[in-house]
Amino acid sequence: MMMDAARIVEYFKGKCILVTGSTGFLGKILVEKILRVQPDVRKIYLLVRAVDEPSAKQRVQQEVIDTELFGLLREKHGKGFQQFVEAKVVALAGDIVYDGLGLEAAVLDALAKDVDVIVNIAATTNFYERYDVSLDVNVLGVKHLCMFAKQCARLRMLMHVSTAFVSGFREGLILEKPIKPGESLREGTYLDVDAELRLVKEVKKSLAANGDGDGDSTERKAMKELGLRRARHFGWSNTYVFTKAMGEAVLGQQLRGGDVPVAVMRPSIITSVRRDPLPGWMQGTRTIDSIIIGYAKQNLSCFLADLRLVMDVIPGDMVVNAMMAAVVAHSEAFAPPLPQVVVYHATSSLRNPATYDVLYQSGRRHFYENPRVGKDGRVIPTREMYFFTSIARFHLYMTLIYKVPLEILHLVNLLLCGLLSRLYNDLNRKYKFVMHLVDVYGPFAFFKGCFDDINLERLRLAMAMKTPEDQMFNFDPKTIDWDDYFTRIHIPGILKYVCK
Repeated sequence: MMMDAARIVEYFKGKCILVTGSTGFLGKILVEKILRVQPDVRKIYLLVRAVDEPSAKQRVQQEVIDTELFGLLREKHGKGFQQFVEAKVVALAGDIVYDGLGLEAAVLDALAKDVDVIVNIAATTNFYERYDVSLDVNVLGVKHLCMFAKQCARLRMLMHVSTAFVSGFREGLILEKPIKPGESLREGTYLDVDAELRLVKEVKKSLAANGDGDGDSTERKAMKELGLRRARHFGWSNTYVFTKAMGEAVLGQQLRGGDVPVAVMRPSIITSVRRDPLPGWMQGTRTIDSIIIGYAKQNLSCFLADLRLVMDVIPGDMVVNAMMAAVVAHSEAFAPPLPQVVVYHATSSLRNPATYDVLYQSGRRHFYENPRVGKDGRVIPTREMYFFTSIARFHLYMTLIYKVPLEILHLVNLLLCGLLSRLYNDLNRKYKFVMHLVDVYGPFAFFKGCFDDINLERLRLAMAMKTPEDQMFNFDPKTIDWDDYFTRIHIPGILKYVCK
């Protein structure tokens, strides 16, 4: 069955879409795109955390509609823009961490009668998040959304956004396989979601019993450390990818009956918008962007990366294009009965790999051609950066350059009866922070896996790319010239929208 832009655009006509996570990077791109390509969409419901409807509306206005990303749409509608948005976008004050999405019964009922498509993008993406918070959003949130999906009379499709790194940091080709309930990355372990939820309750209880009560920094630290410990016990490297994997398992378990078509989109590292509506637009920093920002501010002289390795990156607008195409492909009017959960890797390492070196050289070229100017009006010279090609080398460097002097400072401080305590504590804290970053981000820097994307390739092959309109839904990484994209679009974008 062939698909083209016209078919995708037509599909969203008269539809009601519920989007969670609309204030995030991907969420905004999706909302803008639907409104721009299909002004006759019936309603887009945005579930956002807020105390009541007016504050939900205000949040959506400030954090979504008023962003630069909506400039093209604002131009298109002119004076009627605000009126158009108000007719189409409905802000709901709720939260997926609660049963019934935190909505009042009447609102929930009306929504269940109305919704055609659910897109779940809500997640906490912090690698080192509190375990209780991560479980609430990334795991229980999915459960609550599935329970709601089963009540939706007209639901055609549930699209769940995950991450390609749920597969852990393995080497070789990683397939688009759903995660089964109980599945773990460490042999001999069984991952029981309910047991993890119970564990968190017990740990919090014992903290409270020991007087380390709620809202306390002791509890925060304990919860963060518990997350990393549990993740590593089961073979994942951080709390984010671990809880996202659990969320996928819950999704498969909840929607086993096959009554709702489900697709899981797993992007790799998402980078700035490549094509429309605003090339280079970006929000928040991703793992790889810290290299660019550190380089731009010249406060980073070395970094952890093997420049020969492939970093799997994909522009945000391509991920959204793939999501929209997949929604259409899986809605019952279009496809034959599908296997329970279909997984798509929105990734580039197989079809068009980009190495860290491409990013580094693009950065160097950009800064040599556009030198930065300091506050005093003088040009800041662009320094070369040193890259550590293994965590062991980095540890050795840190020990010799920082840890040994720290230990000496510690001794001198003891001899001076604590006169240098503040200096020592400050430096020690910074040292520990850097080592912690390496511990959490290191596995990304040396990731040697390659994501298979045969399911997404099948979807691409079903897409006609005959007219300029069809290009509007391009999600083929082979069409990206990485050198050009990083130099002309991504790096200037990071500097403009993130390094404000």
